[in-house]
Parts: sequence; structure tokens; C-alpha cells
Amino acid sequence: MKRSLAALAVLAAVSGCTAQAVDADGKAPPAVRTDGSTSPTPTTTAKDKDKDDKPAPAAAKVLWSSGDKGTDVREVQARLHQVAWLITAPTGTYDSATASAVKGFQGKRGLPQTGELDAVTWERLKKMTHKPAQWELYPYGGQPAAQPDPRCMTGRVLCVSKTSRTLRWMIDGKTVSTMDVRFGSQYTPTREGVFSVYFKSRYHVSTIYHTSMPYAMFFSGGQAVHFSPDFAARGYYGASHGCVNVRDEGKIAALFAQVRTGDKVVVYW
Repeated sequence: MKRSLAALAVLAAVSGCTAQAVDADGKAPPAVRTDGSTSPTPTTTAKDKDKDDKPAPAAAKVLWSSGDKGTDVREVQARLHQVAWLITAPTGTYDSATASAVKGFQGKRGLPQTGELDAVTWERLKKMTHKPAQWELYPYGGQPAAQPDPRCMTGRVLCVSKTSRTLRWMIDGKTVSTMDVRFGSQYTPTREGVFSVYFKSRYHVSTIYHTSMPYAMFFSGGQAVHFSPDFAARGYYGASHGCVNVRDEGKIAALFAQVRTGDKVVVYW
């Protein structure tokens, strides 16, 4: 019997196999280490395997971030302004104020507060806002001037575009200067058509509204091109009573000095 057991031990050593004993429940006992201690037999479950193999969720694609510029950024800023996260007017530059507004918007809606405008944040913002009108994108002016109306291409003309909200001072088809302008509200609209300057008044005061109208150049009834301190302060968040308001006092002062009675005024879309 002893010889048989010895033979079995030799055979196991030569073949490299080991016999694994099991306990009363059919489980393998703890493995015995060389230092005499024991450790449980490691096992891998299907659940653990799935957890290991599952890829981490991809971060949302960043569309705009600090330093970016352009009309797309201007739209982002206008939409943030609509939901009162950005108080300042759109500038077209993704600055620190914009990043702070985006971060606040993200945090309020449980999104990662990165301050970067990613695809997920952009979709959420679009659902809560409307497509900004042109005046919302340029509430304080700065919009590129529209192409001159054909009626502006001859003579001395105050060429006023309602589309771009700009005034071109033109002489014989050439633009001498441009400036931002605003118009009347829906209840007091600025008239459209071809007119001429019939009266100039440097220090004019409205007899109807009793408000100052510096550098006034009247072209249709009580409607005139003139400087507006309110336009300079509030931009397109306000409106005139029908006049063409100019926000840059320096530019209209220079314009007032050049315009003559009888010069043409064209107001068009």
C-alpha cells in the first residue's frame, strides 16, 4: 500500500498535475501559498466581465469654447441672453462672461459644468429659446451694412437700410461713411421711400415729445435723422417715434456738417 502511494506521488510530480480536493459542499478549499497562508480561489463572474468590457460613455462634442469668434458664437450669446444667463449683449467672441453663463446654464440642468458649449448643452439651449432676430444678434449695432439700394447710386444720398439698420452717406455711388441706426416701433413706423432733406436743426427739441433731437435733418413731416442718447444707452432694446436715430454722436456731427438741404434720403428694406 505504501509503495502504491509513493508511486502515485512520483507520477503526479512528473506529469505536472495536482489533484484538487473538495469539501463536503463540493467547493475547492483555499489555496495554500508557499508561506503557509491561504487565499480564496479568484473567480470571475459574467457580471464582472460585462462591467470590464463596457466602454466609458463618450464626452459630448465641444462646439464652441473660450476664444472662439464668429456669428455662431453671437447666436449662442443671444440665446443665453433670452434665458437671462447672459446679461451683456452679444459680441461674437466667446469670452469669460459667456463661459460663466454656459457653466451656470449647465449646472441648473444637471449637465457637466465645463463652461464649454458642447452638443448636448446646445440642443438643450435651443429647445428653450427661439432663433434670434437680426437685432438680437446686434442689439448695440455693428452689423455689416447692406448693399446700397439702386436709388442711392447717384448724387448725394442718405442711404438708410432697414434690413441691416445702417445708414450710408454716399456721394456719386461711393460710400463716405456708415453708421448704426434704429427706427420707429410698429405703432410709429419710419416711412419708406425717396425723400429729401428740407430742414436742418443742430439743437432741435421735439415740440410733440419735448425730447432733445441733436443734429436733426428732417426729410418727411416730423421724421428726421438725428442723434439719440437713448439709442446710445439702450441700443435696439428701444425705438424712436418714427425718426432715424443715430447712436454715434461723433459720426452724425460730421454728417450734419456735410449734408445740405435738398440732399436725397432713401429709406428701404
